[in-house]
Amino acid sequence: MAALRIAFEAPDSPGNSAAIGRKPIDFAHLSVQTMGDKALEIEVLQLFARQARQIMKDIVEGEGTARAQAAHRLKGAALAVGAVDVAKTAGAIEHDPSDMSLPGDLSAAVLEAELFILKLCR
Repeated sequence: MAALRIAFEAPDSPGNSAAIGRKPIDFAHLSVQTMGDKALEIEVLQLFARQARQIMKDIVEGEGTARAQAAHRLKGAALAVGAVDVAKTAGAIEHDPSDMSLPGDLSAAVLEAELFILKLCR
């Protein structure tokens, strides 16, 4: 139910699940990466959301080295768009792929970023 509430709030709503004053995407970083092109920002964010969902499957289903490699790919993609929380959690999985509590945390961070991106695109 909370995910539905998040999905229909404005991206800058105080009820957002992100830490107070912090959005799931660092727009200053993203703007530098896209040279301020707003259409490109949206395109890159949509690509990231699709890629993150595919890589999450690899992380959840993978083991050991395969999980660490998938987490590394997701960390790189997240850093490219400014999804700092996703990158941080993916980095933790890359460092310790055997910690089974981390994929759940990563899934929550990815979901938060995806919902935020969806709100921006509507």
